Amino acid sequence: MAELKHVGRVKATNKKCLVAYRSLPGDAYNCLIIPTENMPDIYHDALINLVESGAGQSSYELAEALDRTQFPDGSRMLPWLHVNNRLIKAPTNAIEMTPTVQYSLLLSELNQIIAEQRGVPIDQLALQESPEKEAEKLTATKLNDPSLNIQNKQVGAEGEIAQQIQSESFDSPEAEAKWYRSQADKLAKEAASYRRKAEELVPTKKTA
Repeated sequence: MAELKHVGRVKATNKKCLVAYRSLPGDAYNCLIIPTENMPDIYHDALINLVESGAGQSSYELAEALDRTQFPDGSRMLPWLHVNNRLIKAPTNAIEMTPTVQYSLLLSELNQIIAEQRGVPIDQLALQESPEKEAEKLTATKLNDPSLNIQNKQVGAEGEIAQQIQSESFDSPEAEAKWYRSQADKLAKEAASYRRKAEELVPTKKTA
């Protein structure tokens, strides 16, 4: 069987994954993986087909091919994986690459080998576009890509609340106030969740 790039597993659990980015700009010892277990068949099979294709195997980073390829439902792979929280940051020494069934190699060791072959420091292996720019591109795609079914929805918490108010009936000012407080609590939890996810993707830089 031919060797396959971009295929691996989580060392601690042996769970299979694909490696979208072997290293990150300014963060050479972390990568972005796509856990493939428990993924719906329509997406799982399309990802595996891409990895096994000439386009997948010829790409320097799998993410490049993902950004050019669509799932059967018409959504572009990389934005879909991003908005559905399928891109997971992990240490390179926690991921084993498995190009064949019989052979495995830590991603951290593979990156070192590639760096030596290219004659560059390991922190220069990553694609030059920063995670911040990539996140901005994916966010813009999330808002504009028709395949993500967002264009016909009201965007923003105020629009959602206005729609809900129209369908609510309140017996008293106290009941209405209670409803507003419950909505505020809900939005606060969502905001905290989004901040946590943003920090996982691109940690805030601390100023001196």
